[in-house]
Amino acid sequence: MSALAEAPLMLIVLVLLMALQAGMCAGACVEVDSDTEAVANRGFKLGCISCKRRGEVMATASVTWLFKAVGEADFSHLYSYEDQRGRIADERFEGRVLWRGSRRTLDLQDGSIYIPNITFNDTGSYKCVFSRVLIYDDYVFRTNTSKIINVRVVAKMTRGMASILSEVMMYVAIIGLQLWLLVEMIYCYRKISAASEEALRESAAEYLAVASENKDNSAAVLMAE
Repeated sequence: MSALAEAPLMLIVLVLLMALQAGMCAGACVEVDSDTEAVANRGFKLGCISCKRRGEVMATASVTWLFKAVGEADFSHLYSYEDQRGRIADERFEGRVLWRGSRRTLDLQDGSIYIPNITFNDTGSYKCVFSRVLIYDDYVFRTNTSKIINVRVVAKMTRGMASILSEVMMYVAIIGLQLWLLVEMIYCYRKISAASEEALRESAAEYLAVASENKDNSAAVLMAE
């Protein structure tokens, strides 16, 4: 099998192995960036994920959200989640914040919140702070991780750069696949053509050898007579 033919086969096998591994590790934590563009008067999820690096280590965590509106100089306390209970600290968000993070555990890794009816006044910067306590046999270790999400509230959804890049990558992948198929077809055509020419040469040589042998036999018979 040619190197060109082996390459896509190896890629397919690699993808299948990765998919199998992903299925086996379905509970793994993946830090995904939050959306940053919200549509006014619609629901919007502020995503914040902080994965624990050592899965076997016991831990507890709490999440604090801070908010800084456009024109404000400092962050103000927006929301807290600890001991499986949430609390809204900013009256501007009273009754408008829902917990969408990890549930039924003290070892929080997803600290996302949801605003059912976001408004233009909610445009600004949001800071998510994870306070985690790692519990070892002989001691505890405290860590803090923070992420800032700059949210823009618009009247209607606009086409984001991620969507444009995804479409461009799709077209690049399609063009690359077509080019690979073209190269593979040319390679196969040349290989078949070369094999056909070799077969024709072998057939011609064999025919000439048989004809020459028959001629020699005929000459020998005539001389004997």
